[in-house]
Amino acid sequence: MTLHFGTDGVRGPADTLTDTWVKALGVAAALVLGPGRFVVGRDTRLSGPRIVTALSDGLRAGGCDVVDLGVAPTPAVAWAAADGGWAGAVVSASHNPWSDNGVKLFAPGGTKLDDATERRLSDALAGVLAAGSGGGSAHNEAATEGSSSLLSSPLPDGDELLQRYIGHLAASLHGRRLDGLSVVLDCANGAASAIAPGLFSDLGAAVEVLHADPDGRNINHECGSTHLGDLSQAVQAAGADIGLAFDGDADRVLAVDGDGATVDGDQMIAMLAIDRHQRGVLEGDAVVVTVMSNLGLRLAMDAAGIDVVETPVGDRHCLAELEARGLVLGGEQSGHVILRDLATTGDGMLSGLQLADLIVRCGRPLADLAAGAMTRLPQVLRNVAVVGDVAAIVAAVAPLIDQRQQQLDGTGRILVRPSGTEPLIRVMVEAPDEAEAHSVAGYLCDAIAEAAKEADR
Repeated sequence: MTLHFGTDGVRGPADTLTDTWVKALGVAAALVLGPGRFVVGRDTRLSGPRIVTALSDGLRAGGCDVVDLGVAPTPAVAWAAADGGWAGAVVSASHNPWSDNGVKLFAPGGTKLDDATERRLSDALAGVLAAGSGGGSAHNEAATEGSSSLLSSPLPDGDELLQRYIGHLAASLHGRRLDGLSVVLDCANGAASAIAPGLFSDLGAAVEVLHADPDGRNINHECGSTHLGDLSQAVQAAGADIGLAFDGDADRVLAVDGDGATVDGDQMIAMLAIDRHQRGVLEGDAVVVTVMSNLGLRLAMDAAGIDVVETPVGDRHCLAELEARGLVLGGEQSGHVILRDLATTGDGMLSGLQLADLIVRCGRPLADLAAGAMTRLPQVLRNVAVVGDVAAIVAAVAPLIDQRQQQLDGTGRILVRPSGTEPLIRVMVEAPDEAEAHSVAGYLCDAIAEAAKEADR
């Protein structure tokens, strides 16, 4: 198995992440990101303990001490890494089914890896694997170099670090509480299950909890941020003010309003941006979003006097741009909302708390706040499977894309791009009404399929 980073680490069927390969990854991570301490956590998948053990063995073999948080949200690991100045690793496949797993890595200080560091890690892994199970002289030298500093102070307690992380989340409200707010939480049978209910309850909210009984196989299964049906029904049945659905590792969240309607990441960013702008705490008066964010968000930010910075797909690209420009708010439509002044990565519970706090402070229903922040244009997403030179196929249909974009005359948007991980071309169309969006998307998908056939002849 070769190391391949997508938009967020290494991920695949758990049985492909063999102990030998994962241990080698741990050694490579120690070589590139160490020496020093690594904080490690995992979600609730059945394969998690095995992979954490192999990864930790590799990290120690590479000269690093390991602080194990056990089951913990990805942002908890990132926070602990930032707090201690350590590197971090999370064993998780995010929103994927239980049979998958993966490893996310954080640089010292809890930040995501940049492209150059990923290339160094890939090269180091290849070297460790080539040297065999012993890892070669390079990792033995790393172990010797790091050992003296690591033994100078005791390892922190993982449970204590988790409690401090929870305290950090609560402190983000600056002493305010959620008294009088009714919340339904869907924990996706994942890493938020043991944390989110108590956090919101302790802050005064009336909490109903869904899908917080992980058994190793039920993570994300018909629940969480990719399956909002149960949450929508529960919110309406209870007459709750808000529903929040996390994914398996709790680094993203989607919301449901009192009518059961979905509030996505774009809408959350719009609400939080306008609120911060009005209070004078939106650094740079700008937000960072990906090319997939809805045109309605861009129009709303323009009307509010807030600039929009656009990046490729992937929350790590948003993070990089936030860092480069000194901005504090951004993220993705999928619910990765990044509050860079409070976290080094997306944090579903933090974002959910900020949204809940906004409802309490404003005294208005979530549906009203979302509608007032932006009008979401109908958006159609399609994938076209292709064989051959994907970039050439996209170039072949470029004149047709331009023609349809001109016909939308500023009232809509078209994005056609090759997938970064699969032999697919992704088509996104936004238009003033859903019928037109479907029509344009269908036309372009047919054109792409025809161009792919021509290229294959």
